[in-house]
Amino acid sequence: MASRGKTETSKLKQNLEEQLDRLMQQLQDLEECREELDTDEYEETKKETLEQLSEFNDSLKKIMSGNMTLVDELSGMQLAIQAAISQAFKTPEVIRLFAKKQPGQLRTRLAEMDRDLMVGKLEKDLYTQQKVEILTALRKLGEKLTADDEAFLSANASAVLSQFEKVSTDLGSGDKVLALASFEVEKTKK
Repeated sequence: MASRGKTETSKLKQNLEEQLDRLMQQLQDLEECREELDTDEYEETKKETLEQLSEFNDSLKKIMSGNMTLVDELSGMQLAIQAAISQAFKTPEVIRLFAKKQPGQLRTRLAEMDRDLMVGKLEKDLYTQQKVEILTALRKLGEKLTADDEAFLSANASAVLSQFEKVSTDLGSGDKVLALASFEVEKTKK
């Protein structure tokens, strides 16, 4: 009888992760196909995806307020959604790895980017943006950064990314962070 709750919790968590993956993949696909879409179509699709993320975020809030056993397991997803909504992170792949708490894969992605930059396969601006996102995600996951990585982050972090890190640190992953995310969504609709 005691294992029944664990089974449902596990299934719920799996379903939520799949839904988050689908939404993150949708954002990634949209960015990859941006040049094939006209501006209005791109903006409308992105707006709809962000609205779906906001609705997903609301569902997470309801689940978390009613079932305390899910709070710790859903905190990573909640922060990832907040980051996506506030657009602190521009790379859906980084958001997905952050939400799944996969620092090893984030470090692998960083190594691949270093290689791509050296061979000219990746532009410097895109490299800088994505490296800052990955280093911020690693820091939020409690990973130690090298002195060089810390210096790179300090020199290149955007104001939006810095604000995300400050807010998520100051407020934790509770209702205040979600309120900020909702505020950011409302702001983009105006």
